[in-house]
Amino acid sequence: MNRLGILFCLLLIAACSGPRGSVDRNPDAQFGHRFEGQAPDGRRTLTLAAPPADGSFTLLPATFESVVIRPAPLTDESHEVQVEVLIKGSFPDACMEMHQFSQERSGNLIEATLDMRRPDDTVCMNVRRPYRLYLMLDGVYTAGSYVLKVNGTAVPFNIQPQV
Repeated sequence: MNRLGILFCLLLIAACSGPRGSVDRNPDAQFGHRFEGQAPDGRRTLTLAAPPADGSFTLLPATFESVVIRPAPLTDESHEVQVEVLIKGSFPDACMEMHQFSQERSGNLIEATLDMRRPDDTVCMNVRRPYRLYLMLDGVYTAGSYVLKVNGTAVPFNIQPQV
């Protein structure tokens, strides 16, 4: 292979590997980014709200398709960061609503429960309703490996140390 061919191969490899320390430009992976209302993927952004005081309802584990862990960037001044979670899922019917998110941390394991509610004595149309839900994990996190378990589904994540 001649010098020009070798130079071309090296440039191609460098271009494909991307810049060192490149930032993920996917908005779903960025700490603090929110889509208000309906996101480009068709999912409506939800918030947790208390149920009506005068109604009865049934609690069920929330259904979801993905969990994206979004740690805040570490800075030179801070060795602890907050972590938020983006949960994407779909409600199975027109009546289902998000109810509550609870969490308990033991070292590097965070056990979380996400519940949805359905009003009792209500006929609901079977229609899939995609959603996205942004939640903060309690406390702060230092560099290391962690596992978030949401309704029994384990999602490992890392907080990267400053280099």
